[in-house]
Amino acid sequence: MSLNDSIFETNRLRLRPLLPKDLNAMYAYRSDPDVCRFQGFDPQTCEEVDTFILSQAAARLDGIEGWRQLGIEERKSGLLVGDCGIWFDAACKQAEFGITIAPTFQGNGFAVEILNALFNFVFTELKVHRIKASVDPRNRPSMHLMNRLGMRQEAHHRESLWFKNEWVDDVIFAMLAHEWSGKK
Repeated sequence: MSLNDSIFETNRLRLRPLLPKDLNAMYAYRSDPDVCRFQGFDPQTCEEVDTFILSQAAARLDGIEGWRQLGIEERKSGLLVGDCGIWFDAACKQAEFGITIAPTFQGNGFAVEILNALFNFVFTELKVHRIKASVDPRNRPSMHLMNRLGMRQEAHHRESLWFKNEWVDDVIFAMLAHEWSGKK
């Protein structure tokens, strides 16, 4: 199944556009202080999440430039387990991603499963040359996730971002298409 059909499936998960039914689940995990500590989107109200979901309703992974935010749904239960943001720069053939898994669903390998499928799609279907992620090094689970995915740490920028009223470090992880094809 193609992401251009607005649905991407793995054995246990579905990557799909965010839907109005996701409002309460997304607000619950995105407003959790432990989750939003390292995230740029930390909604204060359900209305903020509703507006965000509506703005992303038509999001698809089709190689068109810009950010797309998609829901990660557990196929068996139909529950939203998290969301994944993907950014494309078509001219440079590059992509960036970010992922959030709700605390109640963490530790099940969902992030690795959906991101491996995403990498396969962007490298083989969209012909992306490089995919990257930006991680606050204090976010140990995300640092571990990047390593599990086989990504290479390219940089550790010290106090390079003013984020939530403090200077924070930024670690850049990346993978090239030929590294992905060699991994499979």
